[in-house]
Amino acid sequence: MSIAVKGVIKRFGTFVAVDDVSLDIADGTLTALLGPSGSGKSTLLRIISGLETPDAGTVWLGDQDVTRVPPQQRGIGFVFQHYAPFKHMTVRDNVAFGLTIRKRPKDEIRRKVDELLHLVQIEQMGDRFPAQLSGGQRQRMALARALAVEPEVLLLDEPFGALDARVRKELRAWLRRLHDETHVTTVFVTHDQEEAMDVADQIVVMNNGRIEQIGAPRELYEQPANEFVMSFIGPVNRLGTHWVRPHDIDILLEPTDSAVEAMIERVVYLGFEVRVELVRQDGSRVSVQVPRDEAERLELDAGQIVYARADREHVFAKT
Repeated sequence: MSIAVKGVIKRFGTFVAVDDVSLDIADGTLTALLGPSGSGKSTLLRIISGLETPDAGTVWLGDQDVTRVPPQQRGIGFVFQHYAPFKHMTVRDNVAFGLTIRKRPKDEIRRKVDELLHLVQIEQMGDRFPAQLSGGQRQRMALARALAVEPEVLLLDEPFGALDARVRKELRAWLRRLHDETHVTTVFVTHDQEEAMDVADQIVVMNNGRIEQIGAPRELYEQPANEFVMSFIGPVNRLGTHWVRPHDIDILLEPTDSAVEAMIERVVYLGFEVRVELVRQDGSRVSVQVPRDEAERLELDAGQIVYARADREHVFAKT
């Protein structure tokens, strides 16, 4: 089901959390709402879900205006960062809860729960209680419970935010595979740029309650609309009025007219890539990423004098 947000405004007292936001989300896509704390992304998600009512504007699911429709009547599944399961119920009973209160036949419930536990890869844990699961397993259970009632839209509010980095990486790859299997229109909130780039078809970059740019991950990275998007999506160096990605800088051993002298402060090996931290003559620091074989060919080491040349730069007009 498609989602359309039209001219939405939400205030909390004098604070404008969402400021005249319009957004179209196509049916069957996976969209990330990305931005720093206080950017309005979670408030926008809650408005789409019906947990918050906008002060102005409308929300549409398909061809229906649901701005004043209660959350339970919107056909939406919602998963929060801190999932609160029924502690006295098994995993299987937690997942079945939505179907049970809808008085579905027992055979149908059993069949659906088996299918979902298999889908989220915790079928062997159906008889356990939530306290016996890891954080990642509890979030899988939360997703299974949200999917049990066959929502037309799935909303995720920083679903992996409370988990450690390794588990987050595993679960975001799993979420992408799950979406490819279910094709449920999905919107998830995150402040993690790598998570958004890894999972989403479309990223909505928010700041101060407004949308800065909407686009596919590659588009945002290579064609940022402004300085905020450039600085928020991926690593970047600011050299005066110029913005340069670390991998768009060459390290040379001999001076040229277009290169700037610098001293290597640190060389960090990151598997295939090497991060070279430079200090320029004016004291400013520049981070450069080069392939490992290139770093070895140049024999880069701390204290060495080299010359940095930007291959590609971004300059943004002042607004």
